[in-house]
Amino acid sequence: MIDWPSWKPKQSATLCFVRDGERVLMIRKKRGLGAGKINGVGGRLEPGESPLTGILREAHEELAIALIDPVKRGELHFQFLDGYSLFCSVFVAFRFHGRPVETEEAAPVWFDLQRLPLDEMWEDDRLWLPRMLDGEPFSGFFVFDGEKMVSQLVAWGTDRWESARP
Repeated sequence: MIDWPSWKPKQSATLCFVRDGERVLMIRKKRGLGAGKINGVGGRLEPGESPLTGILREAHEELAIALIDPVKRGELHFQFLDGYSLFCSVFVAFRFHGRPVETEEAAPVWFDLQRLPLDEMWEDDRLWLPRMLDGEPFSGFFVFDGEKMVSQLVAWGTDRWESARP
């Protein structure tokens, strides 16, 4: 088991899911961790970069769009059995400038909120994504062996992310 209260990630990242009415904009990742999977736009933070600045940069790099109103909805804590660890701030945005285009990193894909492609996503997404898209804040703690989830805990509705730590 992971001692989550004293856990320190090796890297930090961001994710953003762009809602437009009853649909959501996501990406099919072309390279890096999770290549081939459907996910939110986002990626690893650069040294000294805030999560908000990072998600704005990633949306521009991956889809050539400018997010207008990203709002933080959650936090993900990932520990991989090979030693890699990642902390991720999760955002939702409702408006953006530009037209999503395919880049070297990602291909934009729109999905109906009632037909999320959970079978093409990371295993943990099915535990938090639908409720997060409905507006519920959360904090998730996951252990993975490669792409297989071996442990999970999701806490809902907290205003202080740290209070959700197991």
